[in-house]
Amino acid sequence: MTRCRLCGSAALASVVDLGATPPCESFLAADRLDQPEPAYPLHLRVCTDCWLAQIPPLITPEETFKEYAYFSSYSTSWVEHARTFVADAVGRLGLGPDAFVVEVASNDGYLLRHVVDRGIRCLGIEPSVNVGAAARDAGVPTLTEFLSPDTGSAVRAEHGPADLVVANNVYAHIPDVIGFTQGLRALVADDGWVSIEVQHLLTLIEENQYDTIYHEHFQYYTVASAIRALASGGLALVDVELLPTHGGSIRLWARPAEAAGEPTRRVADVLAREKAAGLQELSGYTEFSARVAKVRRDLLKFLVEAAERGETVVGYGAPGKGNTLLNHCGIRPDLLAYTVDRNPYKHGRFTPGTRIPILPPERIAADRPDYVLVLPWNLRAELVEQLSFVHDWGGRLVFPIPELSIVEAASRKVTA
Repeated sequence: MTRCRLCGSAALASVVDLGATPPCESFLAADRLDQPEPAYPLHLRVCTDCWLAQIPPLITPEETFKEYAYFSSYSTSWVEHARTFVADAVGRLGLGPDAFVVEVASNDGYLLRHVVDRGIRCLGIEPSVNVGAAARDAGVPTLTEFLSPDTGSAVRAEHGPADLVVANNVYAHIPDVIGFTQGLRALVADDGWVSIEVQHLLTLIEENQYDTIYHEHFQYYTVASAIRALASGGLALVDVELLPTHGGSIRLWARPAEAAGEPTRRVADVLAREKAAGLQELSGYTEFSARVAKVRRDLLKFLVEAAERGETVVGYGAPGKGNTLLNHCGIRPDLLAYTVDRNPYKHGRFTPGTRIPILPPERIAADRPDYVLVLPWNLRAELVEQLSFVHDWGGRLVFPIPELSIVEAASRKVTA
């Protein structure tokens, strides 16, 4: 990578280099275990002109999303988050039966099903054939396409302009951020709204959330860099909300620039927090690499010492972020016997690079391991409750990020 994909500057500075890993969602079927896997550099840099953090576009969205292993509806808390958002957006924007809502990267209909339930016209735009089919089976109208300016214009011509366009956890997934933003503008009515949720670079840095750096996340936003990205497509930021999802996210409320008006006080407040954290100068990034290295050392030390004591450690979850962590730490089945996941698509497959088997969740209760390493740490509250049965035999939960912590009981942390 030689130039920033947003502003074109050549002033890119290294933030953290995680080596080379396979794409995080390329789970292996058993018959592929003797075949080679491609691995790509995973090196986060920041543009010192517009402060967009980014990785090189070494894989294309078409390679990643043609068939996708992630189904949003398998996360109970995420479905509830979507339901709450829909209820709040309907009230905030006054959406009635004549409104039109579009979600980009609508996955399996986890959000739009709540719009359907309210009798509001909607459309999902989802590039993955398999998850889009699941959405249609659930009664959510879904178009199998990537968003581009042409796609946005075609949808607008056929269905009319959207009163609300939702783009949750996709603004980081597209290397052509300018073209994607122009696609959002093509979809939305001239007086409409765009709601974007994306991980906040501020919490990624502050909380050592480096495992959320992976090849399908091409860029990492502050509110400051998001304002510039939105402007590239004719949108202006009006409001921002700080959310706990994915370890810390921002919800950006934007409108076409000509209808936006003045931003709320919350926008200024978050911009001030980012500036105070040094995220508009290199000083805010220089110590991150060292803190990432400590996460790796602490987790490996725990796993090695548990193995030497003859204790068993298994994983819970097979999220994309977990594969960044496993590959960066060099963890193999000798240290983590297997992991489990609620998504049956992943059962019988193996994690990319590290070749750790993925089994159904029931296996944990059958095997009664000493420790369960929780890979989707961002769902900590939900999973501490779901996995409370582990404590029936004296097992404990292990969370690797932001620092290693071992949980003995649902409300008591014994090691940090």
